Amino acid sequence: METLKNTIIKQIIQDGLDNSMSYVEYRELVMTKVENNSNTGHEVTEALANYTMLNNKRMKRWDKTIKIGEGVADAIKYKKFNQTWIVITESWCGDAGHVMPVINKIAELNEGINFRVVLRDDNEALMDQFLTNGSKSIAKLIILDTATKDVIATYGPRPSTATLLVNDYKAKYGILTPEFKEELQQWYNKDKGQTVIADLVSLIS
Repeated sequence: METLKNTIIKQIIQDGLDNSMSYVEYRELVMTKVENNSNTGHEVTEALANYTMLNNKRMKRWDKTIKIGEGVADAIKYKKFNQTWIVITESWCGDAGHVMPVINKIAELNEGINFRVVLRDDNEALMDQFLTNGSKSIAKLIILDTATKDVIATYGPRPSTATLLVNDYKAKYGILTPEFKEELQQWYNKDKGQTVIADLVSLIS
C-alpha cells in the first residue's frame, strides 16, 4: 500500500508531465526566446538572454554532432524499456545546453523511452522534490517507470567528471570563478557528451 507521501509525489510528477513538452518543442521555444532576445524562467535579464543565445548555439551543434558508439547504441536499442525521462531545465543553464542534446540522442534510440522537458520556474513543486544538496540545480533528469510513475533514478545537474571538477574547485576556492566556468565549457567541448553517455548507460543498465 502506498504511503501518503508517495501518493503526493506521484501527483506532483503527474502535474509536471501535464505541463511538459517534447525536446523538439523545447528547442523551438529556446529559438523563439533567442529571436526575441529573451529567456525562459520568471526572471528575464540581458545576461540570461545572452546565455540562452549561447545555449541555443551549443544545442544546435550537439544535436548534429553527438556520436554514440555502435555497441552502446545497440545495447540501448534492444533493451526493453517502459520509462519516462523528465528533464527539469531553463534556457539559460549552461550545463543543460551541453547535457540535454545527449539525453535526447539516447532517448531517440528506444521507443520505450518517453523524453519530456519541464521548466524549473513553472514547476517549483516538482523541482523541490529533486533538489541537489538543497539547491534547485539544473539540468535534472528524473527517470520514471511509465506505468507506475515510480522514480527509478535521477541524474544531474552535471556529468560525473564535471561534478568532481566543480566540487574540487569549490572546496579549494569557495566559489566558481568566471575563469573556472570557461574551463568547464572547454571540458564539455573536449568530452563531446561521452561522459553523459557513459553515466546514463551505467544508470539504466
